[in-house]
Amino acid sequence: MGDRPTKIELLEAVRRFLDADLIPELDGVKRFHARVAANVLGIVARELEREPDALPAMYRELAKLLGSSEPAPAALSDLDGAIDALEEALVGRIRAGDADSGTFRSDTLSALRFCVGERLAVSNPKYG
Repeated sequence: MGDRPTKIELLEAVRRFLDADLIPELDGVKRFHARVAANVLGIVARELEREPDALPAMYRELAKLLGSSEPAPAALSDLDGAIDALEEALVGRIRAGDADSGTFRSDTLSALRFCVGERLAVSNPKYG
């Protein structure tokens, strides 16, 4: 809680150790697993870093698309569930054919591009 090193700094330090010191010394499956572990640490660090801005923005984008006036939950831990609920509602609208044409289609594509972009920035920042 405000102490140094931060959670993100700790994750990045371990990731750098794996990348610079450990992975070059390993072979085969152990090298692969160490590389996967380093990638996971990077994903978790980016998620922690981006969540405070990305989750509320994704919620607003989906709520606007679906015409919901419910405010975003204040706690980040509650936002994931709220976003899941909005995405389920959107899936229902898509399955019902609401996004097959017209304004809702273009608005849906725009919202999905935004949300997928936020997720890719965490899981694979080199994409796009």
